[in-house]
Amino acid sequence: MNPAELLSQPLALQNGAVIPNRFAKSAMSETLGTMDNRVTRDLPRLYGTWADGGIGLSITGNVMIDRRHIGEPGNVVLEDERDLDLLREWARAGSRNGCQLWMQLNHPGKQSPKMLNKAPVSPSAVPFRKELQAMFATPRALKVSEIEDIIQRFARSAAIAEKAGFSGVQIHGAHGYLVSQFLSPHHNVREDEWGGSPENRMRFVVEVYKAIRAATGEQFSVGIKLNSADFQRGGFTEEESLGVIETLANLGIDLVEISGGNYENPAMAKGAKGANGAKASTVAREAYFLEFAEKVRMRVDVPLMVTGGFRTESGMAEAVASRATDLVGLARPLAVEPEFPKRIMAGQAFTSSVKPIRTGIRVIDEMALMEVSWYTRQLGRMGKGKVPKKHDRGVLSLMEVLAVMASRGVRTRLRAGE
Repeated sequence: MNPAELLSQPLALQNGAVIPNRFAKSAMSETLGTMDNRVTRDLPRLYGTWADGGIGLSITGNVMIDRRHIGEPGNVVLEDERDLDLLREWARAGSRNGCQLWMQLNHPGKQSPKMLNKAPVSPSAVPFRKELQAMFATPRALKVSEIEDIIQRFARSAAIAEKAGFSGVQIHGAHGYLVSQFLSPHHNVREDEWGGSPENRMRFVVEVYKAIRAATGEQFSVGIKLNSADFQRGGFTEEESLGVIETLANLGIDLVEISGGNYENPAMAKGAKGANGAKASTVAREAYFLEFAEKVRMRVDVPLMVTGGFRTESGMAEAVASRATDLVGLARPLAVEPEFPKRIMAGQAFTSSVKPIRTGIRVIDEMALMEVSWYTRQLGRMGKGKVPKKHDRGVLSLMEVLAVMASRGVRTRLRAGE
């Protein structure tokens, strides 16, 4: 079967939902909300562009469940129905052409910058490593009553997303945010029922999943984005990740997306290569986390989405043909060429134009934030109805995004009464 035929095949989930092809847009933080974290019309325009480009499943950037705790200026917060009309517009646009649109739900925990939150929370009062402490405050350990409230906030946001017309939600359990903090023995040193053993540390995500299921209908999809590992000494391990996936699969989760890393070791931005460089086998297969996905396959039968590194139609097709993954998770390539899934399904050869963004200034080029800002700028262009700029200057993007973040951060804190 050629790549066009293989990648055009639909994928049926166990709840009866059908993803029309094997292309999935992984979450990218758009930061296209208002200063007070509400929905804007840029979001329907952006997601309509991807739906028209042929994507089968589109997962939004992280939507926060508590406006007191956000990860970035411009994050959308979903606590109530005040933006229901715009949410419905977003859902309609992102669901065109049979596309499934899922909302990613998130709480940043302690991964909320000081400019936004001087009193972040986490399972335990464990600070970031020294070089990040200027950016992130030491968190306060959550009370049990607060943990229970956060669980219900996830459920309430999911119910509103369903009412608005989204076809599912994804729990953000990766990249060092709150769910990931609970799972990690480095960040979670609690001695009650929410910490300690792997079973206790996964209690939070299990209860979040159960609460979302109880608050939504049987046809509403629930997935999770989970680290294969934190790539951090004393952190969340591959074996623990396998255990979480097995537990959630037995509970009936619809899809598991595999990623990795956190702010202290951002494998999600650099590829799963840690400090030693990517293995030759990883480079040859394009995607960073396929080997871990194969370990999941040996333990449990659950639909998988692997994100990170896919660049050619042949690499994408090979990953699906090998059954290492069911869905090809894509992010940066779709920020530059949003229509390429349609082109591949029409039989065209494809190699992504995505490449490292360089300024020639070493200290800047080594910053993950510089590349993130470049892609954020492209999402902003599409949200305004413009085409991405493949040759946009890296420094210009970084300066623009930093200026916007600083301005929004100050305004956000002023609105919060600080």
